[in-house]
Amino acid sequence: MVKNILLLFATSLIFFSSILSHSQTSKNELYLTEVVTKDSLFSNTFQENKNFWVHLPENYNPKSSEKYPVVYILDGGALMNSLETVYNNYWGHYLPHMILVGIQNRTNRTRDLTTSQIKMRRGAEMDEDTGGAENFTKYIENELIPHIDKNYPTTPYRTLIGHSYGGLFTINMLINHNSLFKNYIAIDPSLNWDNQKLLKEAKTKLQTENFKGKSLFVSIAAEQLHMMNSKITINNVTEDTSEFTLFPRSIIEFSKFAESNKKSGLNFSWKIYPEDLHGTVPLPSIRDGLIFLFDWFQFKNPPKYNNPETTVIELEQLLNEQEKIYLQNYGYSVPPMVEELFIGYGYMNMQMGAPKKAKLFFTKATKFYPKSANAFDSLAEYYEAQEDYPNAIINMKRAFELSGNNIHKERLEKLQAKL
Repeated sequence: MVKNILLLFATSLIFFSSILSHSQTSKNELYLTEVVTKDSLFSNTFQENKNFWVHLPENYNPKSSEKYPVVYILDGGALMNSLETVYNNYWGHYLPHMILVGIQNRTNRTRDLTTSQIKMRRGAEMDEDTGGAENFTKYIENELIPHIDKNYPTTPYRTLIGHSYGGLFTINMLINHNSLFKNYIAIDPSLNWDNQKLLKEAKTKLQTENFKGKSLFVSIAAEQLHMMNSKITINNVTEDTSEFTLFPRSIIEFSKFAESNKKSGLNFSWKIYPEDLHGTVPLPSIRDGLIFLFDWFQFKNPPKYNNPETTVIELEQLLNEQEKIYLQNYGYSVPPMVEELFIGYGYMNMQMGAPKKAKLFFTKATKFYPKSANAFDSLAEYYEAQEDYPNAIINMKRAFELSGNNIHKERLEKLQAKL
């Protein structure tokens, strides 16, 4: 009788959780239709249309040749909003401009994200299809990624984010299909699945295979580790042997192993969120995970960019160093600074009475973003402030050629009138 009551209680929690998940997904999908592009493709793997969302960077210009790294997030209908919130607050210094892709998983989620077939779970018969992760991987590898790369300005630098079953899928991608993604964020991953089958496989592969150049961030929500015993905490959960704590114990076991096994070459970090539940942990995990994965992107010696004592030569050296770091990590050349920061530092130095520094930043902006009307407009404004009207006209003319904007045309005419 007690067993039946516990089973009913657990089933009720799962049902209630699914109601909340469906409500949240519907709310977020309504939000997504307003701010991002909804795209789809016909999948030969599944013989059906597959939907997904694509968020392009604010600086996206279809006339530009600039390409972007891509972040793919599973359960996009529920989690895309959180990813955008983090990205919109941290791009620039912490994160590069990126394309965000939200993969829809509402239909057959358990089937597509779980890594092996099971018939029973927690003493009850599974009433869902399971073990379709390999098939879903084929869809991502052979159909979704090629579609995104064909239709959007992407680079091969990709990140995958997944929560719960999606976290299980994400770690499986790292362990068994790691040619597709450079970075991975596994949020409260279901590593207890099928008696820790993937966990055991991962421990073997981390000891025998080379994961150099790959990065993984794992998170665990620790507010409620045992639904029936509030005395179980993150400090004593590993001492419990019940089925109820197999989920957190599996994440801890994997994380401690990955952290200690340095010879795998995997760049690894994990974090415990003591005040978060399974359903609230994605937002802080995405934030901390992306900042960890892109730690190398952050400026070296940022105070020097704002210090009046820093010379033009030192600034140029800092930018050259940053460019080398990006080349090493991306595997291809990218500007050492996003366009907005080049221009922002340029105007800051104009206001501080440091014209040589201002010229450096504005000139770099036109060098690294040669199809940006804003970059040439800003350099023209610098020359105008120096009363160098010939060079101001040259750059404003280029801004007008790139934009065709009447504002640039009027500014060009005013500059020509000053000669």
